[in-house]
Amino acid sequence: MGCCSSAAHSSKREWKPLEDRSCTDIPWLLLFILFCVGMGFICGFSIATGAAARLVSGYDSYGNICGQKNVMVDEIVNSGLDLTQKKYVFFLDPCNVDLVHRKIKSIALCVAACPRKELKTLADVQKFAETNGSNLCSYELQSSKYTTDSQASTLCPKLPVPESAPIPFFHRCAPVNISCYAKFAEALITFVSDSSVLHRLISGVMTSKEIIMGLCLLSLVLSMILMVIIRYISRVLVWILTILVVLGSLGGTGVLWWLYAKQRNFVNETLTADQLQVAKDNLQALLVYAISATVFTVILFLIMLIMRKRVALTIALFHVAGKVFIHLPLLVFQPFWTFFALILFWSYWIMVLLFLGTTGSPVLNEEGFVEFRVLGPLQYMWWYHVVGLIWISEFILACQQMTVAGAVVTYYFTREKRNLPFTPILASVNRLVCYHLGTVAKGSFIITLVKIPRMVLMYIHSQLKGKENACARCMLKACICCLWCLEKCLTYLNQNAYTATAINSTNFCTSAKDAFVILVENALRVAAINTVGDFMLFLGKVLIVCSTGLAGVMLLNYQRDYTVWVLPLIIVCLFAFLVAHCFLSIYEMVVDVLFLCFAIDTKYNDGSPGREFYMDKILMEFVENSRKSMKEAGRGGGAEGRELKPMVGADEEVAILQEFHFYFLSLSVFTDCTSSGEVFVLCITQDVLLFLFVSLPITWMAEFLSQLRPSPVKVS
Repeated sequence: MGCCSSAAHSSKREWKPLEDRSCTDIPWLLLFILFCVGMGFICGFSIATGAAARLVSGYDSYGNICGQKNVMVDEIVNSGLDLTQKKYVFFLDPCNVDLVHRKIKSIALCVAACPRKELKTLADVQKFAETNGSNLCSYELQSSKYTTDSQASTLCPKLPVPESAPIPFFHRCAPVNISCYAKFAEALITFVSDSSVLHRLISGVMTSKEIIMGLCLLSLVLSMILMVIIRYISRVLVWILTILVVLGSLGGTGVLWWLYAKQRNFVNETLTADQLQVAKDNLQALLVYAISATVFTVILFLIMLIMRKRVALTIALFHVAGKVFIHLPLLVFQPFWTFFALILFWSYWIMVLLFLGTTGSPVLNEEGFVEFRVLGPLQYMWWYHVVGLIWISEFILACQQMTVAGAVVTYYFTREKRNLPFTPILASVNRLVCYHLGTVAKGSFIITLVKIPRMVLMYIHSQLKGKENACARCMLKACICCLWCLEKCLTYLNQNAYTATAINSTNFCTSAKDAFVILVENALRVAAINTVGDFMLFLGKVLIVCSTGLAGVMLLNYQRDYTVWVLPLIIVCLFAFLVAHCFLSIYEMVVDVLFLCFAIDTKYNDGSPGREFYMDKILMEFVENSRKSMKEAGRGGGAEGRELKPMVGADEEVAILQEFHFYFLSLSVFTDCTSSGEVFVLCITQDVLLFLFVSLPITWMAEFLSQLRPSPVKVS
């Protein structure tokens, strides 16, 4: 693999970008390969036990596979039949769906043909059997006795027999009218019960398929254009969004307080008891909303006040990210390869899952029919298969993150851009495959360990819905929320760990630790970039969806033969959001990688001979402006030497946090004093709790982390 003779240098700590390469986390790569071998064993086992034939050809309730000659099974009646001429599975009651076990609860038979029209009486069933040679009643009942036998009502299909057609490739007779399965989709009962509405929607999609494809292509073009435009209008766009957020928060808070004052004047004793209670409840709700909006607005103002000087770095990084896409155009197509890989893996996973549903040995169930079940330790293959879905999916996504990080790192730490590799993306993929697949496997496994408990808790919560008490429901939701937050934090840390590995070729744990230290040293800048940058990209997604939807309305308006636009517009808007998310998430990833590279560059270089910066000119201007502002404030370097400091000093960061908490507490107490009675007690209690359990711990944590930082390095 290009690294078998190399050793992973997990002990090195110096940042030497792109200087040497070594294998990282080889044991985890071996573990991942063994896991994939286990996934292959599950697929082979399911095919070897005949599950593939049972899945594709189908089988009846007696264990016979349709379309072939079967072997007799002991103690099972009607088994071992020759069904060579009967190639389709027919259910006597296809609309009897078991919602709990998610299967059709009906006797299944192998028939020669599916009924292509509705059969209303047993005479129609008998005529269909005589005409087409397809017996729709149980095997032991001859077609001549369909109308005379006393047991025909239980051995024959439920009347009326709906019109059905064979499912392509799977040889099952399925009712043509989809409303038969209305109970299976409880949320769509009233919608699909009107088959005329459903048919109009489907015909509308088919009629508008050219428009839908054109609009999907439009969303793709708009996403690419937006990625180019952001580079040139990032400065104006950030300040426009900031002003809109400020005006929106002020306007929303003012409207809520105005509605509260207006509603308060209407509450009087002339109202009836019921009306008075409703009015008081509404007044209380408005008060809670207004107070919450006020607190949010105050916090938002304080955050903007603290971070107003850090928006410049976000603008500079967005500008440089635009240059990255110009030098590395293949980055734009990275979401396509990832999506294609995920689709291939998910298709394989679903196919094996279907195989597992029909694998095993035939056993009789409580109703006397045959089911195929896996006995012994092999019955836990389901769990192994589910874990494989999560781990390998996360592995594919992590490979994308490592590939993007490697390409951007190559761009950033190459001083002469003319000396870039011909295809940095392919060079990054080559480094990933040769050296860092173990790191990607370890990082994706950590995310899997967090996802699995959260999914289990979500499943328990859904199964106990309406049965658990309020305390258990609250605890379950709290655990799910905490695991979700932990997953998001670990995902962000993993992404930065991959960047550190791409820079320094260290193993996962070392890279995660080094990246975490860098992020802590620049915590406020990280917050500014993630809030401002993510909000900009979110509005970009909204812009693309709205533009595509508006174009869809205008185009469908000229299509006079179809007036119901709901389903085509939903399809187009969902696709537009998916495309915009894929492209702009790559943009966000590039910005995060650039920030970590920039933080490392400013920490270990100062622009002096032998320690020149790697950064772009616009980032260099930002550094120079920051130095000038520090010198003007009396915090510049002395004449004797230059100090290499992180972009935000430890003392400065703690001081800013303390200043923020002081302003927040002062404004909160001032706001509380304007209230009276129970509202004052509620508000002052809330603010004290926030100060004691949020503000103080954050300040103490910042002070503790500041003590862990190395002392500044002086360069003479």
